[in-house]
Amino acid sequence: MDNASNRDWLQAYRPQLRISEVGKLVAIGDGIARIEGLPSAAMDEVLCFEDGSEALVFDLGRKHIGAILLRQCHGLAAGASAQLTGRRLDIAVGDGFLGRVIDPLGQPLDGGPAVEASRRRALEVLSPPITARDFVNRPLLSGNKMVDTMIPIGKGQRQLIIGDAGTGKSSLALDTLVAQKGRDVLCIYVLISQKRSAVVATIETLRRAGVLDISCVVVAEATTTPGLKFLAPFAGCALAEEWMHAGRDVLIVYDDLTTHARAYRELSLLLRRPPGREAYPGDIFYLHSRLLERSTCLAAALGGGSMTALPIVETEQGEISAYIPTNLISITDGQIYLDPALYARGFLPAIDITRSVSRIGGKAQLPAIKHEAGRMKLDFLQFLELEVFTRFGSRLEASVESKIRRGQLLRELLKQDRLSPLSPEQHMAWLVAFNEGLFDAVDSAAVPLRLARLLQRAAAASPALSAGADSWRHQVTAWLQEAEHEPAA
Repeated sequence: MDNASNRDWLQAYRPQLRISEVGKLVAIGDGIARIEGLPSAAMDEVLCFEDGSEALVFDLGRKHIGAILLRQCHGLAAGASAQLTGRRLDIAVGDGFLGRVIDPLGQPLDGGPAVEASRRRALEVLSPPITARDFVNRPLLSGNKMVDTMIPIGKGQRQLIIGDAGTGKSSLALDTLVAQKGRDVLCIYVLISQKRSAVVATIETLRRAGVLDISCVVVAEATTTPGLKFLAPFAGCALAEEWMHAGRDVLIVYDDLTTHARAYRELSLLLRRPPGREAYPGDIFYLHSRLLERSTCLAAALGGGSMTALPIVETEQGEISAYIPTNLISITDGQIYLDPALYARGFLPAIDITRSVSRIGGKAQLPAIKHEAGRMKLDFLQFLELEVFTRFGSRLEASVESKIRRGQLLRELLKQDRLSPLSPEQHMAWLVAFNEGLFDAVDSAAVPLRLARLLQRAAAASPALSAGADSWRHQVTAWLQEAEHEPAA
């Protein structure tokens, strides 16, 4: 090469400098890492340490950044180098996760092979804008008498399940999942900081009920790092969003957001973020709102899919005005309150209808059930008011005594065993029977057996829900007459 060519080559040469930031780990412990020397780090960015382990940027300080470890790192020590990856935390998504039990990073916990998926979705994304949403007007049937008739849930709704420990909140959520069998609804159950025995019991319940193959269970056990507990609901939401944007209906349960809030508080206190009310950081409301706002019903132009959320929150001594419960009540579209006093008296599920509400209401209820349930709910609310007078032992008018007897009968009819969801036709059968007074002359001890026989017949063959009231009344009357002459088992 001559001198002229060398000169041209040198003039055309433009050096490409590759500059990368390298940070140093200064402290590690309790699932938290502190790193210095990464001035370009961004919130929710993934960091990579020299041993290949990863962490998520969670706090930006003047001298150090705080990150939550995504795995237990026993060999990682102070002085290790850390680099930015420039990517957000994501998870594999798709139908391959149906029937599987995974951790919040998508790794299998059921002993099966890793799920192969071609698509990934970020754990945290913006919720759909109002222009992408549609009205919630399709029912999501829970199979529960009280819920489907008096506190109806629509596809795309966020309905809070609230109550003290041991009142049946998880049981109600599991019953709702079981009711989705054969209804073309996919399910996700997120277990946050639960004992292993509770996790195993939940998985076995879904398997025995035959709904595990349409479900995915996301687990962050009580013994795992606080970082994974914090990420668990967002991982479940990302999985559900993939199906929702594909035009499918999804039901997701967060069990529960009380322990999720505690994990967030633990992380924040470890990183010395200033606490607010009741030692929770002030942005705990924003944390849960940006999670639950992602549940919606999409417009038909975007596929018409939906994500229905059932977050669970625990109260202490029935105090629903505590910080976290009031946050979630204001975020969701209604709540189902389970009363420990009703639970102790054997009224199961222990739903207190006076403190439960669905802000979607009858807009997402089947018209026939809406009509019959309206009559029944009025009788039940009147009974609850009149029942107070019976405590004083005063003499009551005949009309009042009649309403109290019907209310006591209705209370017996509303009791329901676990894992026994009812179809809309079965709801219609018992509603018509009560509204028409067909149980009034039945001895109270015989009511459970008559009801069971009525529901059995309604499950086998029923008139269409659109059939007239006379058709249903004649059919239910005939069923009860047949049940009356059947011998006891």
